[in-house]
Amino acid sequence: MKPIWIKHAAQLATIAGKNEPRKRKEMSELGIIEDGSVWIENGVVAAIGTTVELEHQYGDRASEAEIIDATGRLVTPGLVDPHTHVAYGGSREREFEMRLEGATYMEIMNAGGGIHATTRMTREATEEELVEQTLRRLDSFLKHGVTTVEGKSGYGLDLETELKQLRAMKRLNEIHPIDLVPTFMGAHAVPQEYKGNEDEYIDSIINDMLPVVAEEKLAVFNDVFCEVGVFTPEQSERILEAGKKLGLIPKIHADEIESYGGAELAAKVGAISAEHLLKASDEGIKQMAEAGVIACLLPATALYLREDAAKGRKMVDEGVAVAISTDCNPGSSPTTSMPLVMNLACISMRLTPAEALVAATMNAACAIRMEDKVGSLEVGKQGDIVMWNISNYQELQYLFGVNHVDKVWKKGEQVVG
Repeated sequence: MKPIWIKHAAQLATIAGKNEPRKRKEMSELGIIEDGSVWIENGVVAAIGTTVELEHQYGDRASEAEIIDATGRLVTPGLVDPHTHVAYGGSREREFEMRLEGATYMEIMNAGGGIHATTRMTREATEEELVEQTLRRLDSFLKHGVTTVEGKSGYGLDLETELKQLRAMKRLNEIHPIDLVPTFMGAHAVPQEYKGNEDEYIDSIINDMLPVVAEEKLAVFNDVFCEVGVFTPEQSERILEAGKKLGLIPKIHADEIESYGGAELAAKVGAISAEHLLKASDEGIKQMAEAGVIACLLPATALYLREDAAKGRKMVDEGVAVAISTDCNPGSSPTTSMPLVMNLACISMRLTPAEALVAATMNAACAIRMEDKVGSLEVGKQGDIVMWNISNYQELQYLFGVNHVDKVWKKGEQVVG
């Protein structure tokens, strides 16, 4: 593999610094280098600095490298999406129309739609069909500058299909350029066949599913949907603690529809992140800050469900490390556009453009334990880089709803452009 030498970037936003979640003012520190330059060798960043500095260091090796002229361009780390349900079967465009006609998220779900509808289609799909459908979504992520994606199971709700989803993601991680980080989410909903016997299903998650997932090393994280009408805080805690005993790191879908103590539970169990948080209480936000729980906020989902967005500005100001994500899923956020999510983080949650970029890179990487490899441009990290058809990071958030991606490199290999 030839070295890659990207030169003369108008702005090179390195996000360099500590490999840990950025909070408060740290979320505004982009480590910008004007007339920036980066040398990638053997798939990793070998040097970074001004173009003049790298010409002194590598000028005598210029003939070995593929030289990329980034004049007038913004260059950033590859974006990281820390919360998706990217591997699923089927589609649910009819529910979009139902929602516009007045049906609520929970009404659709309780009528057999929502998660239950995708569960039926995912159960019917073969592993090969899941791989083929998900490949298209991952390709779209790449075209929007995303080079690392977390993916959850949770559309199986039985042992066979949950394993099928996780195995499909394992294959995808092997065959697709994107790093796909797996999360087990058998506690996404109570399947219809267990309605009225919720504790029996929880026993199945704990006794049947979690041990196999852990033994086969099919997931890094264990997630649960703690919500009124889904899993109570007590049930959620039981599932998350069972996963911790098997080495699975807890995550939690918290306080999306109603304030339900999910943020507080995330702090109590030591979750790496709490997701959604549209209705998180002030006390829950305070406890998350004290416990170091990352808030993974999903403004596209709030927009799609016509809900008020999470209190992103308040969380940043109170010391919570904020990450953002597409929540790519078939029912409430069928998008792969992290640039759109960054726009929405500014517009609906009042993050600054710099904070939105950190939330989509370093903090997102921390939320999925990938901060040692991705999330910033630093020597020794993967050569995951995006070159944008704009000259500065403010334009990335200001020019709303536009995909500005010019080129993308994953581990030093050009995959877009």
